[in-house]
Amino acid sequence: MIKKLFSALIIIFLLCGCTAKNTKDEITFASWGSVSEVNIIKHLISDFEKVNPDIKVTLIHIPQNYFQKIQLLFASNTAPDVVFINNLYLPIYASKLENLSNIAEREKYFSQTVEGMSYNGKLLGIPRDVSNQIFYVNTDLVNLPDKDWTLEKLLAIAKNATTDNVFGLSYEDNIFWAMPYLCYYGGGILDKDETLIIDNEQSKQGIAFYKNLVYKYKVAPSKSQIGSSTLAQMFINGKIAIYFSGRWMYPKISETAKFSWSVITFPIGKTPIPCDTSGWAVSKSSKHKESAIKFVQFLSSYESSKYFTETGLIVPARKDTAILLDNNKHNEKAFLNAIKQSETRVVNKDYKKLTDEINMRLNF
Repeated sequence: MIKKLFSALIIIFLLCGCTAKNTKDEITFASWGSVSEVNIIKHLISDFEKVNPDIKVTLIHIPQNYFQKIQLLFASNTAPDVVFINNLYLPIYASKLENLSNIAEREKYFSQTVEGMSYNGKLLGIPRDVSNQIFYVNTDLVNLPDKDWTLEKLLAIAKNATTDNVFGLSYEDNIFWAMPYLCYYGGGILDKDETLIIDNEQSKQGIAFYKNLVYKYKVAPSKSQIGSSTLAQMFINGKIAIYFSGRWMYPKISETAKFSWSVITFPIGKTPIPCDTSGWAVSKSSKHKESAIKFVQFLSSYESSKYFTETGLIVPARKDTAILLDNNKHNEKAFLNAIKQSETRVVNKDYKKLTDEINMRLNF
């Protein structure tokens, strides 16, 4: 009887030991992104789980209305452990995010990205990328400008490229895309003290130049002329000579464009052009902070950053992987030059509401 009892206890002990050994710490990770971006993320999650078999990562992919849905998750106390976030929304969620200042080697990142992921002196997200706007140029239709690159030369090139079938430039009805034109003349939305400057003379000059591309010079398409197409499709189909966009369009253009093309920076003006950044944050309410931080450290490592960069999807926030773009293929080093010409966008908790109001007021 005693032997049977002892044997039963041994079995129970072994079973409990096996159960404990196989128990995984499960964390959730929320992100937006295209199909290609999600595939990259899934690949990295798989690599992370291989080297961390005691941690399981569940991806919550939110392709649309991302921040509205994230807000609901926080409000219902079901926030993801790790949250992909950008600088535009960081002030809104700052109180809900863990201070990661102690785990980041700031000197490895472009200063604009560290500033973009910081709020009230705390680093609340580890930067993944730096996002800036740049021109994609169909060099079969136009020649690249010389070193003395100005808005006046941009307009002249766009006029020469415009025909019955081709527009010289792209144009989007949104203050986000107009911002570099405002900065060229010394304007903007908020100055460094968060003072509203959208109505100063410099900003008005930039807005006027931007709108004139469509309504006066007719070198860019209006909404009705774009129709059911997209500006990217028009550029790829040779209907737009110079397309203003970001790094995120690089893979698509590389895969589909049938003409010679290159990228160039926006002309340098009186005020640096705002740049944005996105990165990985950890929820304060997470019950698995140690695992969440370990996952963020993995995502922000050199190897992961290199993998993201080589896909062509991002301009990395890490300097040591950004050098991969310093080459002559389509003049990719222009993305690095754009960082040098930029500064962190000034935002506050009401920035999204503010830009919505500006778009309505300016009929964008």
